[in-house]
Amino acid sequence: MYYTGIDLHKDMSLLTTINTNGELVEQQKVGNNPASLLTYFQRIDPQGSAHKAVVESTANWYWLSDLLAEYHIDLTLAHSKYLKAISYAKVKTDKVDSFTLANLLRLDMVPKAHQISHELRPVRDLMRARLSLVVKKTSCRNSIHRLLGKYNLNLPRYPKPSDFTRMRTQLQTEPALQLSMLEEQLSLLSQQILDLEKSLHPELIPHPDIQRLLMIPGIGKILAFTIYLEVDGIERFSSVNRFYSYCRLVPGSDNSNKTIKHKTSKDGNRYLKMAFMEASVRAVQYFKEIKSFHARMARRKHKNIAMALVAQEIAKITYHVLRDQTAINHLFKGVLLSRIKTTTWPRLASPDV
Repeated sequence: MYYTGIDLHKDMSLLTTINTNGELVEQQKVGNNPASLLTYFQRIDPQGSAHKAVVESTANWYWLSDLLAEYHIDLTLAHSKYLKAISYAKVKTDKVDSFTLANLLRLDMVPKAHQISHELRPVRDLMRARLSLVVKKTSCRNSIHRLLGKYNLNLPRYPKPSDFTRMRTQLQTEPALQLSMLEEQLSLLSQQILDLEKSLHPELIPHPDIQRLLMIPGIGKILAFTIYLEVDGIERFSSVNRFYSYCRLVPGSDNSNKTIKHKTSKDGNRYLKMAFMEASVRAVQYFKEIKSFHARMARRKHKNIAMALVAQEIAKITYHVLRDQTAINHLFKGVLLSRIKTTTWPRLASPDV
């Protein structure tokens, strides 16, 4: 068996291959093009049947994974943060990094990161692009309000084109031009977000898991899309506690002797945390039993902790719904919900769901 550590860069990669005994077989700097990389692997192992490779989970591993999969080479994705903890070295070069990766793979000590399935990869990235557009849209709105605030002017919460026209008439030429540019940006971003969402409907709306998620309190269309794509198979979580941890819904701790400290953990999936926290806000808003639970927890703990507990319970419901492939039983912390979500679109007529 051969083990290859790949130190991947934008334009080139440093590849180090060792054998089962840890002896160096080959070490070479290769350009990031399919022909050069395949030539390297074929020279060492013509059949590709006795070869494993590992690469750190940087932003540009997609194409490498697809290329090696065609050649039947098993590629392991190493978790960047945990890898640093076990491979720290005073001397750090490309050669050292690639050799360390290869040796950890040989010893089966690579801290693995999840590789999203090939089918969901582009759809998930499109959903993350939507979030980026929403952030830009919010920034654009804030810029408009700051501009108008300088001249003691205010827009309605949901402004119409006529409201912008009225504002421009009350401004001098320069700030009026700036307002027009911001209005165009806001309109463009809104249309791009809408187009992006519509492009996802045909593929995601009919999926049974999406339909199950839509019936969970607080989870709407966009949150259902996000949760389904970011989870990428609930079976990879052996327990609900592991799912909590991955969703960043378990607080970190830094305890030593008699000192006890709680801290916010950045380990896990930040998109799932945002989705479940948003769902908890909506659930408290629209379900009186959940609102009562939140108020009870808020009296005993901080209101933010109470909201996190609601998010954790929604995540628990999500875990069981996806794992068991069953519809929600409309219970929240053992209490029957008096309100059931509407069965109109985006819900579909699905007896199984």
